[in-house]
Amino acid sequence: MNPSHSIYRGLKRAGIDFATSVPCVNLQELLDLVGNDPKIIHVPVTREEEGVGLCAGAWMAGRRPALLMQNSGLGNCINALTSLDILYGIPLLMIISHRGGRGEPMVGQVPMGRLTVPLLDAIQIPHISPTCAEAEDAVIDTWHRAEDDQKPAAILLDLDFWRRA
Repeated sequence: MNPSHSIYRGLKRAGIDFATSVPCVNLQELLDLVGNDPKIIHVPVTREEEGVGLCAGAWMAGRRPALLMQNSGLGNCINALTSLDILYGIPLLMIISHRGGRGEPMVGQVPMGRLTVPLLDAIQIPHISPTCAEAEDAVIDTWHRAEDDQKPAAILLDLDFWRRA
């Protein structure tokens, strides 16, 4: 089972039709799938909070938005998530490559890896860490939760998720 294809199928089934992204080695295949899909508007951005803002505008224009990013950028977008999406009830599906956990080869990823879940909990963004077999349905369920709760919801994809394929 290909992890990128599992997430992509979930995005399609959830009706995601707008995505912003920040480059990440683990997300590269998924970014290619999204970028080559004519039914998804894909806007690569340089910073995560820029993606949050574009996704908010896309939601207001009737789109179903997703932000694809690495957890190292979570700190960059906390203010936008709280003072825009959460404050104004804007749903957002966040697909987050969760670096810095068990088996992380780059020591620089570890501090944010440890803080990702506590930061999401602190700003009350629900999150799930599915297996590859659960990923497609998890994307759909997480999007529906974001819509129902009218706020962002996140899927965290750790190194084991990418390696299990």
